[in-house]
Amino acid sequence: MFQIDNQSRQAVYEQIIEQVEKYVLSGVLKEGEKMPSTRNMALMLNVNPNTVQRAYMELERSAVIVTAPGRGAFVCNPAVLRQRKNAAMLENFKELLNQLAEAGLTKAEIIQIIEEKYKQQEGDLC
Repeated sequence: MFQIDNQSRQAVYEQIIEQVEKYVLSGVLKEGEKMPSTRNMALMLNVNPNTVQRAYMELERSAVIVTAPGRGAFVCNPAVLRQRKNAAMLENFKELLNQLAEAGLTKAEIIQIIEEKYKQQEGDLC
């Protein structure tokens, strides 16, 4: 399930974080599900256990997982992660809107692009 791209410029611990978050958001990892131990994850990925520990610490700090001493790490409520990701995406979207406006796109043109995207999504659902 987890894979590390050794050719990537992204740090290994960041790749682990990104994959855990992706699997939590997509429902592959469910709330309350036990995460692999640090040692097992390190063996699976052929990385140093300290690297996995660093990723787990970051994931716990951002409330993606919770660690119970002697029991392991468990997936937290995905709604917290989803809310945080949505807030970050909205900030990026606002910045993009500012850039589009500065580039000369009108409000009507931007709204038209958004409406077309939503119509396309609705068509994909049918």
